[in-house]
Amino acid sequence: MKFKTGILLDNLQVPFEAALKIASDSGADGIQFYAASHHMASLELDYKAAKYLKRKVESYNLEISALCGDLGGHGFEIRDENPEKIEKTRDIIDFAGELGVRIITSHIGVISETPCARNSIMQEALQEICRYAEKAGAYIAIETGPEKSEVLKKFVEETGERNLKVNFDPANLVMVQGENPTEAVFNLKDYIVHTHAKDGRMLTQCDPVSMYNAFAEGNPENIPIDDYFVELSLGSGDVNFPEYLKGLETIGYSGYLTIEREAEAGTDRIKEITGGIEFLKGVMG
Repeated sequence: MKFKTGILLDNLQVPFEAALKIASDSGADGIQFYAASHHMASLELDYKAAKYLKRKVESYNLEISALCGDLGGHGFEIRDENPEKIEKTRDIIDFAGELGVRIITSHIGVISETPCARNSIMQEALQEICRYAEKAGAYIAIETGPEKSEVLKKFVEETGERNLKVNFDPANLVMVQGENPTEAVFNLKDYIVHTHAKDGRMLTQCDPVSMYNAFAEGNPENIPIDDYFVELSLGSGDVNFPEYLKGLETIGYSGYLTIEREAEAGTDRIKEITGGIEFLKGVMG
């Protein structure tokens, strides 16, 4: 099996060029980074400097696998916030175009299993965003996590935009839903355009709405998040990577496995993240 490997640069928590060197030295093929203000973003970016950024990435023999367009908060769940968020997402799409990047990944909110106003509000926002992105030849990729893969699949299909796709994060499904990532790959096989390589373990079943509200609002109710799940280094959690990568290969996916390691996790993040590249290449054989 053969996939490209990447690193979400912000997770290294070092300046942009230093992060590029680390990624290049690790043997990664590419990188992803946050393209908007977000609590996980760490890099200083200038939208007017796209050509410079592109040349700088290429000088390290890397490519940009995708941009992370996550704007934080409740995603696109709140109608009154969406005009501003849609405008910011359009800027990210334009920035991606200048960089030659076709995939923008994002958390959009929590999708309900049953029809509700929240779903409709998110779909309306995504329809507007996707139509703008389509003109630029770009995909909007929803990150897996809050909901089961079948719920996400139905939501994407009902939204009805050809360029609305999926950024597949196996650990999110394991930690929040307790879902088998390989089975989820087959559920979402027609929509996966990018993946995050991440590992973790569910400790106790959580309520996804309450959990993601805590993330969005800074956890004002002091929910003991660490009691519910834990993110772990690649190969240390409950994602069966040999089985999972075989599933990706079976559906014909040949894109990126981009390592994501959340800011709160890990003690020696640079060593752990770069070691993840070696781990993935070992699984690929």
